[in-house]
Amino acid sequence: MPLQMNKQVFITCAVTGSGGTQDRSPHVPRSPKEIADSAIDAAKAGAAIVHCHVRDPETGAPSRRVDLYREVTERIRESDTDVVINLTAGMGGDLVFGPADAPMPHDEAASDMASAADRVEHVADSRPEICTLDCGTMNFAEADYVMTNTPGMLREMGRMMTELGVQVEIEAFDTGHLWFAKRLAEEGIIEAPHLVQLCMGVPWGAPDDLNTLMAMVNNVPDDWHFSAFALGQNEMPYVAAAVLAGGNVRVGLEDNLYLEKGVLATNAQLVERAVRIISDMGATVMTPEATREKLALTKQAPR
Repeated sequence: MPLQMNKQVFITCAVTGSGGTQDRSPHVPRSPKEIADSAIDAAKAGAAIVHCHVRDPETGAPSRRVDLYREVTERIRESDTDVVINLTAGMGGDLVFGPADAPMPHDEAASDMASAADRVEHVADSRPEICTLDCGTMNFAEADYVMTNTPGMLREMGRMMTELGVQVEIEAFDTGHLWFAKRLAEEGIIEAPHLVQLCMGVPWGAPDDLNTLMAMVNNVPDDWHFSAFALGQNEMPYVAAAVLAGGNVRVGLEDNLYLEKGVLATNAQLVERAVRIISDMGATVMTPEATREKLALTKQAPR
């Protein structure tokens, strides 16, 4: 497949994530105010979209609390900075098995298995413009942890998101996730324009080599929009790779903590670096308003 460089690029900033990074950098936001402020700073730096998780304000542990999501979205909307809000709906599918010689019963304390309604509750409450749908089950970094998203669960969550009028961003961690996403589109569960985030280098999904990236890109339908990112030191090289492959980009502290070796980054600094790379390639960084028009999004007003 010949390269078809994208000349109009939107940047997503993944602000905080749910991984155990809260004790590895003072810049990883925890409280709703910190998350919202970091998202606003990223938008001022050039991000058109901010992708938000929430954390327990005291411990930094991942959370699904509806009130925390509401506070984050309200703070962003009430600011004087325009940005597209994208909330995760990936939590609530965490299944941790027992050891190999006794996998069942599973570890109830470490698992978090919720209903479709519970996993989408904060989306219904906050009404972001975009929310994510992790489109498959996967062994996910930890030895006995499975990111669990069954076909039935994904169909139900997808229906709920579509009925709420929220754009679904497919999170694809491997080619099979794209296969199922196309089935959801064929069934009318997710509606056009379709949006995909290619999640590269997440153990144990698609590795972040360029051959695998292009295999993923070649499985995205031509009339779909896509972004791509890689973790850690490959975050910035993937800004260039995604643009060259015809896509958009994602950066942020969810995926990488460093601006360069030994130098901890802020979200705004990561976005600024991505803006420079995109601009130096001769492409244009899209505004939030242009991104809304491209993706047919409806901006939600403050509550």
